[in-house]
Amino acid sequence: MPADERFAVRRESARASVPRPLAAAPAPAGVPLPPGLALRGRLATGARRPETLRGSGRGGSGSRTPGSGRGGGPRRAYERARRAWDRPLTAYYVILGSSLLITVLGLVMVYSASMIKALDISKPATYFFGKQFLAAVIGGGLMLIAARMPVKLHRGLAYPMLMVTVFLMVLVQVPGIGMSVNGNQNWLYLGGPFQLQPSEFGKLALILWGADLLARKQDKRLLTQWKHMLVPLVPVAFMLLGLIMLGGDMGTAIILTAILFGLLWLAGAPTRLFAGVLGFAAVLTFLLIRTSPNRMSRLACMGVSEPDPEGGCWQAAHGIYALASGGWFGSGLGASVEKWGQLPEPHTDFIFAITGEELGLAGTLSVLALFAALGYAGIRVAGRTEDPFVRYAAGGVTTWITAQAVINIGAVLGLLPIAGVPLPLFSYGGSALLPTMFAVGLMIAFAREDPAAKAALAMRKPGVRWKTMRRRVKKRSSGER
Repeated sequence: MPADERFAVRRESARASVPRPLAAAPAPAGVPLPPGLALRGRLATGARRPETLRGSGRGGSGSRTPGSGRGGGPRRAYERARRAWDRPLTAYYVILGSSLLITVLGLVMVYSASMIKALDISKPATYFFGKQFLAAVIGGGLMLIAARMPVKLHRGLAYPMLMVTVFLMVLVQVPGIGMSVNGNQNWLYLGGPFQLQPSEFGKLALILWGADLLARKQDKRLLTQWKHMLVPLVPVAFMLLGLIMLGGDMGTAIILTAILFGLLWLAGAPTRLFAGVLGFAAVLTFLLIRTSPNRMSRLACMGVSEPDPEGGCWQAAHGIYALASGGWFGSGLGASVEKWGQLPEPHTDFIFAITGEELGLAGTLSVLALFAALGYAGIRVAGRTEDPFVRYAAGGVTTWITAQAVINIGAVLGLLPIAGVPLPLFSYGGSALLPTMFAVGLMIAFAREDPAAKAALAMRKPGVRWKTMRRRVKKRSSGER
């Protein structure tokens, strides 16, 4: 017998040996089948299964699909948002997106708030915007470099950056080299219209150096002793604070103190030790404010609604006027009244007030939401890593940006004294923008170093997805069709 005929005979015998479904056989006349057997028979013979079974539930209503009914929509939306937030690349995209949006919106507001100021000093209307745009381009390059640098290289920059920053801060106090702006001796002249404030880079230097120091001590299990936790971190931080206070910049000193306490908190400082250092800093701050009439006058301007007859609290009162006149959606971009000489420093310390006047409550809440997203993503990066250096550095950067934003916005709202610190990534000032954008790139690099994020980014490379899918396909034998 030929081979094809033998194959056909075997196939027919195999089909005959397979038992037919029980429900496929015709039921005897007058004998009803049980409900379950009848249902299985209809499914086996190809009958369509009903989508909903009537008579289930109360009152004979049909079965409910998942998510239907009262509260199903919000619950499903919450679950989707929670699953989206738990994805490996969420922190990476939130940090990148929120920082870029803050910077772009800041450029728009710097241009709008500084036009009248530039014309008042006989400069083109785009004078301050051009300088800020150049700083943003350079800062974008620094952010890209920092985002692509490995963590080991960031740790290697800690000591050189600290030494260079201390040298520049000492150079500021040398007569003839340092410059005084608004009563603060904190600037270096670079030529032309460009100046540099080394104390802004001191924040980044303290974070990198402090994170590297605490990480090495944690690896050696030395942070359980209070002397290793405080020395040399606190003395070096107080040295930087002393150099800053020699120039009279109380606002930057407050931010640096917040960074120091953030690092100590992340290192697990005991409550008594933390309270002791905090109490010493509070007493020192009180003495510095009490002995300075300028700082006392700023403290007295908290919560004022109108300036004094002698002109005191002028800036604080007009900041409130700008916010109050904005309404829900503002007077329109470029239509601010307070920037026409009424509000001092409209493009630097009080740019948030001009934002509220031109963009209204919607604009200010958008800025607050972007800063909240950036801070929460930084906390996520610091909380999910196993590397102690990444945890300390990410926590320090988050403390820096969040504390500075709170102090600036609180001063504009009249809830805090006017400290003279810019709004991060938003206010005018290249010296503040450059280290902040580098710090954002630092957090992006840390978000990319997460193992799950690395795997997700690797899957997005060209060709990787196709190769992975090919590996998942089970190889068939040569005779199988």
